[in-house]
Amino acid sequence: FSFLLGLGFCYSIINGPTNATVLAGSEARFNCTVSSGWVILIWLSNGNPVLTVISSQGAVETSDRFTSQNYTSGDMFTSELIIHNTQLSDSGKIECSTQKTYESRFAFLSVQVNGSLFIKNSTLTVKENKTVEIVCEALGWAPAPDITWMTNDSFIDKSRYVTQQSQGSNGLYNALSTLTLTPMDTEVLTCLADIEALPNPQNATVTVIFDNSTI
Repeated sequence: FSFLLGLGFCYSIINGPTNATVLAGSEARFNCTVSSGWVILIWLSNGNPVLTVISSQGAVETSDRFTSQNYTSGDMFTSELIIHNTQLSDSGKIECSTQKTYESRFAFLSVQVNGSLFIKNSTLTVKENKTVEIVCEALGWAPAPDITWMTNDSFIDKSRYVTQQSQGSNGLYNALSTLTLTPMDTEVLTCLADIEALPNPQNATVTVIFDNSTI
């Protein structure tokens, strides 16, 4: 009976943080909800404590990049960890831990980098029956972007282009996609690069002008 009474004074993590994927430079937010009776709640990033919340005095912030907001609903307390100006190195395990019960919940943060995308020429003139290679270059991405091509709003079959990827010394990825084309008419080609954190793929376009003059 006394053992059961003791259980009444225990508290637990009701809801832990959930996985997040964000673009570098933006905010990442994680929630941790505990039941009443908690004393100290610690947030860790890749095993390193980044913020402590004490029930009697609130959040103890040691870095401008890691701040928090607190919410109380009934006998439940929610701590929201906010990571500002996220960096590639922030990717990894985000953990919410209670000191007394040594209970923890964790989630994973994926920070992605939106690089540059370009096709060197904005227009290209191609003679009849001539084959041309059009190169689309993606620089400084993380992870390596998924590259596709479109012509006049229709996707081009993947067999018509080859994409090569490489990783630089800075950990970022570059991609080079080469589309082989024998134009039959003037058309607008679009190269698209996509990663999960982007709301819409980045794109670069080129207008291929079909020249069937005999001169």
